[in-house]
Amino acid sequence: MAKVSTNISIDPKLKEKSIALFSEFGLDLSTAISLFLQQCVREKRIPFEIRLEVPNEITKEALSEFEEMKKDKEKYKRNASFGEIAEETR
Repeated sequence: MAKVSTNISIDPKLKEKSIALFSEFGLDLSTAISLFLQQCVREKRIPFEIRLEVPNEITKEALSEFEEMKKDKEKYKRNASFGEIAEETR
């Protein structure tokens, strides 16, 4: 099978650590990346879970407060513009 050259940019330390790991499997970086791409195509997905970090406590509290505000809108003051808010804080 013919091959094409592809350039990618990655962190140098990540590349170094990856090469060290893949060499333990008897693979070079090109072969490891090819295996990853083949698996993606075969499964029609990224073959591992990708997720965002869990929110920290401050963010959880803010989200909880937001949900509470949505439930009882009359309980919270509304402003028509940022200018109104700025005026109130003077």
